[in-house]
Amino acid sequence: MKITGSIVTHNNSRTIYDCISGILKNTKDRDYDFRLYVYDNNSEDDTVSIIVKNFPEVTVICDEDNRGFGYGHNAIMKKVRSDVHMVINPDVVVDMDTIGILAKYISEHDEVGLVTPRVLNRDGSEQYLPKYCPTIRYTGMSKLPGFHYLRRRYTRQNEKFEKPTEIEFCTGCFFAVRTDYIKKMRGFSNRYFMYCEDSDLSRRVMKDNKKIIFYPDAYIYHDWKRDNTNNFVGMKRFIKSLLVYFHKWGWEF
Repeated sequence: MKITGSIVTHNNSRTIYDCISGILKNTKDRDYDFRLYVYDNNSEDDTVSIIVKNFPEVTVICDEDNRGFGYGHNAIMKKVRSDVHMVINPDVVVDMDTIGILAKYISEHDEVGLVTPRVLNRDGSEQYLPKYCPTIRYTGMSKLPGFHYLRRRYTRQNEKFEKPTEIEFCTGCFFAVRTDYIKKMRGFSNRYFMYCEDSDLSRRVMKDNKKIIFYPDAYIYHDWKRDNTNNFVGMKRFIKSLLVYFHKWGWEF
C-alpha cells in the first residue's frame, strides 16, 4: 500500500520537529510505503529550516503567501499518487502505527469516507472530538455561563466509544481518506481560510452517502491551543468561517 501525508505549516517551529520525527519513526520498516509532504504558508520563524535540516526525506513546498489551511492541503493532495492520504496537523505527535492502522481500515471499508483516531492531550487526557455538526446553540450558546452543558453534549463527553463508530464530524487535525476519493471531493473548500473547513468536508462526505468513522483503538496526541482565537484577527477568521458554514448548510439552532 502507498500512503501519503500532508502537513500545512505557518510558524510551527515549536512543534514541527516532534511531529515529523514521531511520524517517520512509526512509519519506518512497515508493510507499506509512506511519504510525507509539508506545505509551508510563508513561515517567518525556523519551521522550514528545521524540516530541511533534520528530515531530508520530507518534501517541502514553500509558498510566498499564507493562503490558509485547506489551500495548502489541497495543493499537496492534487500532486500525490497513493492509495490512502493522511491529513495531519503540525502540532500532532504520534507514538504508534496510527497511520498504518487507519489506512488499513479505510482501504477495507468502501462505505467509509473518512476515519479519525482518538485524540489525546499531551498529558493523556481526552480531547472530545467526535462532535456533532455545528449549530448556533453548540458553537455560540455553549460558551455562555449556565450553558456549558451544551458544550458537553456537543462534544459527546458522556458517551463511551469502544469500537469503530459512525460519527458526524471528522477533525481536520488528523484523518485518513482514500486518495482517489478526496480528489473526487476536491479536498477542502477554499472558502475557508481557517476553521470549519473540516466541518464542511464532513457534511459533504455524509451528503455523498459515505460514513465518517471514529476509530478509538488508535490514537494521537494533539498539542491543541486556541491561540488564534485569542486575538482579534483569529476571532474574526473564526466568526467569518462560521458564517460561511451556516450560510451554506443552514442556520440550525
